[in-house]
Amino acid sequence: MRRRKNDIIKVATFNLYNLVLPETRYYGRRSYTKEAYAYKKGWINHQLKNMDADIVGFQEIFHEEALKDVISANSEYKDAHMVVAGANGNGPTVGLLSRFPITDWSIISTFPEQLEVKGLKIPFTNFSRPVLKARVQISKNQHLIVFVAHLKSKRPMLSEGADREDPIELAKGKARSLLLRAAEAGALRTILMETLQHRDHPVIAMGDLNDTGTSVTTQIISGDTPWRQMPMDKKLKYWDVLLYHAKDIQARQSFKDVYYTHIHNGHYESLDHIMVSQELVRENPNRIGRVGFVKVFNDHLIDQTLSEDRVESWKSDHAQVVVSLEMKDPVDRL
Repeated sequence: MRRRKNDIIKVATFNLYNLVLPETRYYGRRSYTKEAYAYKKGWINHQLKNMDADIVGFQEIFHEEALKDVISANSEYKDAHMVVAGANGNGPTVGLLSRFPITDWSIISTFPEQLEVKGLKIPFTNFSRPVLKARVQISKNQHLIVFVAHLKSKRPMLSEGADREDPIELAKGKARSLLLRAAEAGALRTILMETLQHRDHPVIAMGDLNDTGTSVTTQIISGDTPWRQMPMDKKLKYWDVLLYHAKDIQARQSFKDVYYTHIHNGHYESLDHIMVSQELVRENPNRIGRVGFVKVFNDHLIDQTLSEDRVESWKSDHAQVVVSLEMKDPVDRL
């Protein structure tokens, strides 16, 4: 295992893009040959080695055995802890890998309450992929609460038998996807509030949220920034339950902001996020650490509107995001 200063923790999010056991069908007709699976396994471990993260939130795990197989070949995580949210091959889910002990964890599949608009209940009660909540012990007296999420994509939810080339049906399908993602965002914010209120430890939320940092759905999750003229006592209440985007913290500290984690039809987007509570924000005088540096591993992404090249199926179609947290006190390592 690599060694670094014992006051720095690196946290990352990694969309694995359909991590499935070889010669096993997923989405009805797709599968990896043994050769393609071996390439995927090698590529994931190559990325993990370069990322060198202590805590990694994964998305798009179909089989827990596949993730265990990948990690078992990586000496950097020989003694690491891992939990997966029920990856049994029925669909993609999330997981967490940590060099620190994971002392408690839970899988959240259903909404705390159904979203209602003027008496009309939105017909969604479950996350499209479960949310993973975990307690990570980073030192004798300090722990983190980490949430890993993967919200509904922008891909249209079409009615059965609908024409996939009909512009009106596509518009309706995208609206349905947005409704589900918005309902998921509201449910996740409710779950986060249960942890953010009256706490004495940092909270980190990460994952593929399938929208940009300034989108309504993503801002629902992070919470609202208080108005500048608001009285200080009210500002403190807002700050206490606000999650700060590591991307924005990095942008404020640098003269250059080049951040994208996904390319679709020539659009460079930031869909993969890491957010931290105020205990890890430099401006907070009572912080226990701060976001020091954010790195995006996106060299493998290709703009297919400009290039004839294609991203191989065994690579991810998302970038990986790694945040370095500079802690005030030393942290215990394996």
